[in-house]
Amino acid sequence: MPRLSELLPALPRLAQPPRPAVLALFAAAFILPGLWHDPWKYWDAIGIGIAQHIAASGELLVARVAGVRWMYDPPLFHWAAALCGWALQFLVEFHVGARLASAAFLAAALAFIHAAGRKDAGAAEGPADAGAAALLILLGSVGLMVHAHEALPELAALAALCAALATLPQAAQRPLNAGGAFGAALGLAFLAAGWIAPAALGAAVAIAHLACPAWRTPRSLPFLAAAMGMTALIAGAWLAALALRSPEAFRDWWQLASQDPVTPLAGLRRDLAIVSWFAWPAWPLAAWAAWSLRRRWREPALFVPALTALLLLGLQALWGHAQQENLVPLLAPLALLGAHGVFTLRRGAAGAFDWFGVLTFGFFTALVWLGYLALHTGFPSRVAADLVRMGPGFAPRFAVLPLLAALALAAAWLYLVFLTPASPTRSVMRWAAGMVLLWGTFALLGLPWADHQKSYRSVALQLRSKIPVGAECIAQRNLGMPQAAALDYHAGIRTQPFSLLKPAACPLILVQGSPRHELDAPTSGGRWAKLADVGRPGDRAERYRLYRLSK
Repeated sequence: MPRLSELLPALPRLAQPPRPAVLALFAAAFILPGLWHDPWKYWDAIGIGIAQHIAASGELLVARVAGVRWMYDPPLFHWAAALCGWALQFLVEFHVGARLASAAFLAAALAFIHAAGRKDAGAAEGPADAGAAALLILLGSVGLMVHAHEALPELAALAALCAALATLPQAAQRPLNAGGAFGAALGLAFLAAGWIAPAALGAAVAIAHLACPAWRTPRSLPFLAAAMGMTALIAGAWLAALALRSPEAFRDWWQLASQDPVTPLAGLRRDLAIVSWFAWPAWPLAAWAAWSLRRRWREPALFVPALTALLLLGLQALWGHAQQENLVPLLAPLALLGAHGVFTLRRGAAGAFDWFGVLTFGFFTALVWLGYLALHTGFPSRVAADLVRMGPGFAPRFAVLPLLAALALAAAWLYLVFLTPASPTRSVMRWAAGMVLLWGTFALLGLPWADHQKSYRSVALQLRSKIPVGAECIAQRNLGMPQAAALDYHAGIRTQPFSLLKPAACPLILVQGSPRHELDAPTSGGRWAKLADVGRPGDRAERYRLYRLSK
């Protein structure tokens, strides 16, 4: 029986490895869809809130969320998000413009990891193959599917780490220039998401200058000195400015950055469980590269990303917070190391990985199409009823352009599946193409339904309408920081902590509670009358109740 590719002789086969223009299309098709949604819980809402504060106040050093000081993250990403949101607010809503900073940082990360892969190409692969493999592995990482489209500081750290890795192949030839560029990238990584990621990469490079013969030369000292000096200059400039501007904010940052480590085994189990799916397929390809090329472990191209990944995972397990977003920078060394593993995969393993990706993404994309058809036609009725139950009140609106774009994505994916010749990079290219297909289809067809459930816009506007005119203050109980950021962003609702000693100091109080009970009303200070009881559509965990003190 003839293959489908043999029945379509007029269509050209896609060249392998993919050319830079094709890779750029891959990146754009993944990055751009899905940026147009309201701020979502958790870190997306906080990032948008910080950027809005910077744009409105001009305060560059002390970040605030809904008026509350927030020193968990250094400011690099928020500076860029505030600038993008402010500059583009005449075209799009502020949160959309701010989120374009995420798009820019991810695009930079992909460009730098491509350059790093090209420069680190080994004897078994050409520069174009290695660069394409590194980019496609990073693009296809499962953990980036949603987080790439949120206001996430770790995306800036990912870009900086990829840039630092791209400078390393010049360390032996141009030590001062490469060291300065490497140190600048580490400094920017620190300004993006803290000390863990740059410390891991910096320590790995320092150890590599002792362990790798190619770098154990007199030129290592100028490289390391330039790198350390530039990193200290960039990181120290912000810390000094912060200490001078607000000693209280500096103390907050220092306490958060120097918190006591957690139990090592507990943190490691937690992070390994996340990495098992978050860094797929980067981590199995990286593990295979470490095993299959174990006789070459003293080459910097293999030693540095492998040790960086181990150190980053260890430091994150000890001192990092228990959020999957903190592991985004880990994708950089894993993608670069995994690119070497692509070219040593045995034919059976490569084929299994290839078709596993095709079938998996084809299946889940078909589910997205099924949900879209159910919402718009009511068939299948069971699926339509489930979607309506999950998002009550959602009114689907038919739009031609998203539908045509989703159909074009499907056609392009089928072209890649059936008209791509066999090559070492075909498996990772098809996987990345499947990621683009699934996310793009969901963003074009299913994002309005998801945004209807996840957005706090309706909650904020309903609460705003119930707040009496002239209210001087609003107290809060149990209100989470993402929720506070979203309410402030959408409706300008800012709260202060509820005082047990002076419960009547604010005649209004906003309580975040559960739909299952009414035990969250204040029990002291007088009689409290409920003005509002609202929540997001389909949300069974959160309820927002507004009370007023009765006279």
